[in-house]
Amino acid sequence: GILGRCIAKHLAREGAKVAILGRNAEKGNRLKEEVRKLGGMAMFHAADVMRREQLEESRQAIVQAFGSIDVLINLAGGNMPGATIAPDQTFFDLDLDAFRQVIDLFGTVLPTMVFAEVMVEQKKGSIINISSEASLRPLTRVLGYGCAKAAVNNFTRYLATELATKFGEGLRVNAIAPGFFLTEQNRTLMTNADGTPTERCQRIVAHTPYGRLGKPEELLGTVQWLTADASAFVTGTVIPVDGGFDAFSI
Repeated sequence: GILGRCIAKHLAREGAKVAILGRNAEKGNRLKEEVRKLGGMAMFHAADVMRREQLEESRQAIVQAFGSIDVLINLAGGNMPGATIAPDQTFFDLDLDAFRQVIDLFGTVLPTMVFAEVMVEQKKGSIINISSEASLRPLTRVLGYGCAKAAVNNFTRYLATELATKFGEGLRVNAIAPGFFLTEQNRTLMTNADGTPTERCQRIVAHTPYGRLGKPEELLGTVQWLTADASAFVTGTVIPVDGGFDAFSI
């Protein structure tokens, strides 16, 4: 997605060797080439984050190519129409099958299980989960997504303690909770067909002290800090990057 591409390019510009995983080989290889054009080192490996054997193959390929795995950024996750409550619906219209798929945390848990094994062997590594503003404050409509991201926060805090106490202080787990950024996933909720902001988008901006939506590059400083030794004593945190949305109250 938009945020993942932006993060991958930035870290490559900062000198990281970037391994891109995803189901869509066309998009993955395109991003790999974009990173290489920036002068960065990148590889793409086709993998479904819900398939452990594919992740293990990716782990082997990455270690073989780069020698180590120092940072894992879990970006998988999304929403489905059936797991939302439209304005003309109520809670009782919730599609339970869609809800179950959206709140399935395996897309974060499985990659962490597979890649954290390398970090444990190294005695060092930083895991960054991408949460959401919806995890901090229950938002209307996006019931499934909010529940899923709240689970990501809990998992982040649990795993931070688990890894540090059992494998040492070099293992860190944190999460970033982006506020409202315009992405392909939420575009239809945030913009009308003519590109103007929807009523929902206008309400969000009105409750954001900065008075606007976020820009993808405004996540990058927080991501870079969490990958670096500058945050060596930081673990178990969920950091909002939201223009003040979570701090706003009437």
